[in-house]
Amino acid sequence: MFNIGWHLSASGGLLAMGKTALSAGASTFAFFTRNPRGGQAKPIDKDDAAALNAFLKEHNFAPLVVHAPYTLNACSDKESVRDFAKIAFTEDLVRMEETPNQLYNFHPGSHMKQGIETGIKMISSLLNEIIQDGQTTTILLETMAGKGSEVGSSFEELKSIIDSVEKSDRLGICFDTCHTYDAGYDIVNDLDGVLTEFDKIIGLSRIKAVHLNDSKNPFKSHKDRHEKIGQGSLGIESFKRIINHEALRDLPFILETPNETVEEYAQEIKLLKDLRVS
Repeated sequence: MFNIGWHLSASGGLLAMGKTALSAGASTFAFFTRNPRGGQAKPIDKDDAAALNAFLKEHNFAPLVVHAPYTLNACSDKESVRDFAKIAFTEDLVRMEETPNQLYNFHPGSHMKQGIETGIKMISSLLNEIIQDGQTTTILLETMAGKGSEVGSSFEELKSIIDSVEKSDRLGICFDTCHTYDAGYDIVNDLDGVLTEFDKIIGLSRIKAVHLNDSKNPFKSHKDRHEKIGQGSLGIESFKRIINHEALRDLPFILETPNETVEEYAQEIKLLKDLRVS
């Protein structure tokens, strides 16, 4: 089954998101646990969560790829920002257990000129603090574009974080196509080579989801501006190879493209389904 969806607004509730996704031909989706720019999360509705769980099972949905707020920065140079990261992460992992066995994706963070090694140490330290025995949620480190002082734009940096976490069996990778290409991995002309390199450094089994985004920027630009599928520097043929690649094809694919309506995402999902080889 081709499992594809997009980022939905959680304002209407969990079950409502599931129904919206299904109406557009999706079999997974993503949402933010709280405002993507930070703040407190709304109290979780246990009945709504239970209804979503039943809906996902009934319609054979793939794991959801829930997203941490963008302001979650475990390696900030400001203690208050690091404190928020710990609080938000801890709260979110508790909330995630109301919809068990899903994926929780986060941007590793920006070291704010403290250095990559310091950033990696801070990120792994937080993960060691917050990962609990028995949690069903898998935490995903997202591949990053490398703008500014971002951590996680190289496979080696992601590997260093994973290796520093005691309960690393609870960790995976969300492979973002725009970020990875902008970071300097040529998934347009050498997808096999990039995935072989990933396998040698981290292991392909760590990839648990894919953010499917074209890029407004040229190769190795170290920026982060998403484009609609086929309208950016990656191009439509690259996405045909990505969604059909044997190492990726069975994963949840999440669109983060600059569409504004459910109808636009439904059209993009149909475009990709037409490229899918059964």
